[in-house]
Amino acid sequence: MPFNRSVLESGATVVTETMSEVRSVSVGFWFDVGSRDEPIELAGTSHFLEHLLFKGTPTRTAKDIANVFDAVGGDVNAFTSKEYTCYYARVLDQDLPMATEVLADMITNSMIKGDELESERKVILEEIAMHEDAPDELVHDLFYRGVWQDHPLGRPVLGYEDTIASVGRELITSYWRERYSPLNLVVAASGNLEHDALVASVDSLFPSTKGLRTARHDPFPALGTKAHVFNRPTEQAHIVFGTEGVSRGDDDRHALGVIDTVLGGGMSSRLFQEVREKRGLAYSVFSYRALYAETGTFAVYAGTTPQNADTVMDIVKDQIDSILSDGITEEELKRAKGHIKGSLVLSAEDPGSRMNRLGRQQITTGEILSIDELIDRYDRIEMEDIRRVAARVLGGGKFGVTVLGPFDEGAFDRYAA
Repeated sequence: MPFNRSVLESGATVVTETMSEVRSVSVGFWFDVGSRDEPIELAGTSHFLEHLLFKGTPTRTAKDIANVFDAVGGDVNAFTSKEYTCYYARVLDQDLPMATEVLADMITNSMIKGDELESERKVILEEIAMHEDAPDELVHDLFYRGVWQDHPLGRPVLGYEDTIASVGRELITSYWRERYSPLNLVVAASGNLEHDALVASVDSLFPSTKGLRTARHDPFPALGTKAHVFNRPTEQAHIVFGTEGVSRGDDDRHALGVIDTVLGGGMSSRLFQEVREKRGLAYSVFSYRALYAETGTFAVYAGTTPQNADTVMDIVKDQIDSILSDGITEEELKRAKGHIKGSLVLSAEDPGSRMNRLGRQQITTGEILSIDELIDRYDRIEMEDIRRVAARVLGGGKFGVTVLGPFDEGAFDRYAA
């Protein structure tokens, strides 16, 4: 369906997609600020704020916020990434004005009381500790830290124990007031709604133009290509092997998505079939790509027993080399396109998925593509595009390796470039 977009005098942008066949609405308040925008002494503040803004305003307690959504069967939540933060709700169409007003109240009027801050500080520290105890999750943060060294993109979204333990209310509040401005705001909504009514609501709730627009000028270091081994007495070896990918606005991102699907994007992918189905070497193996403003990553994850780690690494390298030297087959290209297009269409049936697509596209590239336009982009990908993008991303020979498990330093040096 066509979307509507309005830019308000305050600088906020409202994008909507009407689905008249449903009775619900998903709305998200997206801010163009994430963990990469934090000074090192505030690492983790964006995620900390995500928790704190649910703790109450002058007119609503935290319980009031929960009660008002529970009373209408709705959901409210938030998430933080490296480059944006989103507060969102899903409600019946008649309850959209309530959801919009409550979210705006949280975002602009939260009190961040000292006792609430200290209570939530403990929660975040527990979350960091829990993350440290989940090696299959932690290894990805360690990989980013290794390949991007001291760049802000290499920091974990949760921050560090010492920064969360020490950051004070004044610094958090100052960061919030500067960054959560209409200039950084996209309100995205999908479902049974009227665009003009939502625009009028947002216009009244965010009249100010105060605050900073996020600007990113961090120089990128050369891709780190060392092998980083983190010795842990785990039952499995957790491996991430990856290289530099493409940025979120790069024209090659769709062809890279096809390569990702062929290599490790599903049950029919090369890695799943070769590593798990044929040899039984791993329960979990997949490839993935991450796209950011100026760069990205393309990586493979595998969890295997320590004695099979070298074998799995060899298979991963062989499959990457095979795509570089021999390309992919016509059948793989057709199947990967079908997989991607099917996933796009299925996701379009859900207002929440549509809202996420609208908000993410608007805040990252400013280019909003309909499902049909996205499908057309994938339909136009040919073998020559696959060969060219594979050579560009996988053919540079620069790969970083991160392994978490019972290994000595240097055990995987031969896999790093």
